[in-house]
Amino acid sequence: MTRTDMPPAWDERTQLTTFLDYVRATARDKCEDLSAEDARKALLPDSPLMTLSGLINHLRWVEYYWFRVVFLGEEDEGPWTDEDPDREMRIAVDLPLSQLLAEYAEESARHNELIAAHDLDTGARRKQSDGRAVDLRWILLHLIEETARHNGHLDILRELADGRTGV
Repeated sequence: MTRTDMPPAWDERTQLTTFLDYVRATARDKCEDLSAEDARKALLPDSPLMTLSGLINHLRWVEYYWFRVVFLGEEDEGPWTDEDPDREMRIAVDLPLSQLLAEYAEESARHNELIAAHDLDTGARRKQSDGRAVDLRWILLHLIEETARHNGHLDILRELADGRTGV
């Protein structure tokens, strides 16, 4: 499948979902043909949790949190704890990158179904700390921003790991 940010239609939903799928695919492509060892390396001396595996797992769990916990109001069963709020980054180095990528793809597909089933103006069930509920549109925009920002981190880490650029 060719990665593209050009939507097949120009309505708002299609544009938003195309961009989210594009940044997701970019994150996965940054890990293509990456060795297991390089996926687990913390290459930035002051950021021991910043690994390619950790970032992929983080992206998977960030989507889970915003779609399932905030939007749908489900119980938060993410890997983080009060004592270890970045646990999804930490545990990723103990899992095969292929598993992390598969889980991310599965969650993304599940979330695409959720997006298709709701109006963009639908408010989240879980309110923010100020008492307001974000809507599905805001969640999509936030996840595009979050994933794109981490794609920059993945790009740097990939170049540091094995010199590969331009993915």
